[in-house]
Amino acid sequence: MRSIDAGRRRFLRTASLLSPLGAAAPFAVNLAAVGAASAQAATDYRALVCVFMFGGNDQGNTVLATDPDSWAAYRGLRASASTSLALDAPGASGGVLEIVPSTPQSGRNFAIHPSMGPMKAMFDDGRAAVIANVGTLIAPTTKSQFRAASVPLPPKLFSHNDQQSTWQAYAPEGARVGWGGRLGDLLGDTNATNSFTCVSASGNAVWLAGQQTIPFQIGRNGAASIGGLDGWLFGSRQAAEIYRNVITSSGPNLIERSHAGVTTRTLDAQAALNAAMIDAASLEPVPTLPGTTQTNGLATQLNTVARIIAGRGALGLRRQTFFVSTGGFDTHSGQRARQAELLGGLAQALEYFERLLASPAIGAAGDVTTFTASDFGRTGTSNGDGTDHGWGAHHFVVGGAVRGGDIYGRYPTIGNLTDDDVGNGRLIPGISVDQYGATLARWFGVEDAALADVFPNLANFGAERDLGFMG
Repeated sequence: MRSIDAGRRRFLRTASLLSPLGAAAPFAVNLAAVGAASAQAATDYRALVCVFMFGGNDQGNTVLATDPDSWAAYRGLRASASTSLALDAPGASGGVLEIVPSTPQSGRNFAIHPSMGPMKAMFDDGRAAVIANVGTLIAPTTKSQFRAASVPLPPKLFSHNDQQSTWQAYAPEGARVGWGGRLGDLLGDTNATNSFTCVSASGNAVWLAGQQTIPFQIGRNGAASIGGLDGWLFGSRQAAEIYRNVITSSGPNLIERSHAGVTTRTLDAQAALNAAMIDAASLEPVPTLPGTTQTNGLATQLNTVARIIAGRGALGLRRQTFFVSTGGFDTHSGQRARQAELLGGLAQALEYFERLLASPAIGAAGDVTTFTASDFGRTGTSNGDGTDHGWGAHHFVVGGAVRGGDIYGRYPTIGNLTDDDVGNGRLIPGISVDQYGATLARWFGVEDAALADVFPNLANFGAERDLGFMG
């Protein structure tokens, strides 16, 4: 009977993925107890929000070193192209925005993209930090080791789909378990229901998939619904009721019973979440993108996340991970104008989200940490009007618990064929995704002994498993 029961459990999990809500369908049976003993007891609320920039954001024009040597090297790489990608110097009209980290890096000065005024304000206020030169690594890697292949390297470097997956799940495309989902496995049993532990406002995301935890997918108005169950169906209210009975009624067949159970739990979860979320009208409206009349799509996703967080008490939630995304960062051409729009929208959305969290309606400013991720960085050299696929990149962490106003990690030496790059200004990451994630996970409540269960390469980086950017 044990093997039959195990097979049935596997079937139920698979069936929940294939239900009318797709990967969003909740699986109400609490399987997160596996490994929960290794997690700290959670009596407060904390959430991690991953903002994924699909396409590979160009780090070279996002966070810049502006000391004379670095600026000259930067201009040499980017101003000499047929269409200059180099930004204007600090102090110039439309020039890059200076930031002063609280921990100096000898002889270095820094700035961020001129479209990111809201990010500068959060950095200056201590609510945002820069994590320099993060990327997929299996072990610390130098240029000579890379060339000699004397250390293990992430597979399929510079490939969009594979590096998106490796960032989220430590394996190329086809990976099934991500580190956000594993955090849910460890701490999901602190929630009254595991259904809302890992939530995506941006479709399927392997980052949220755990070994036991199944992501829950939402739209701008909350939980996705099964069409035809409310109101009229084929011009008849009775038809909608009959349809509901058909998909939730259980019979003697195992598959029929399992499908009915999954559908019923889906409907119950949908109703519970939508009832707990606060109304959008009670929050500041979603802004339009700078200089346009177009609604900021990333801010819309974050608005929905904020409304769910506001219902944390009603739902009995202690730990949650969220996934949101924005795209268009594969800037092989037209980079200067396109990236200005993208980074302006990113900074606006993150500052807006922080205002929502701090509002009386939500009151979670110190309980939510938002961090950026992307496929990879881009080349320091130009291909004429854009850049090609790179490796290491700079990222932002935002929130009331962040030790902001600082740059964590050594900012690399700018130039082509320096010790920090493997050619064309492709940066060798100085910080691994494991270290980045583990620092967030410790704040989230995962004990040191359990970090290896979530971050498989962490042991290769010795004692440097906490980068110090979380309070």
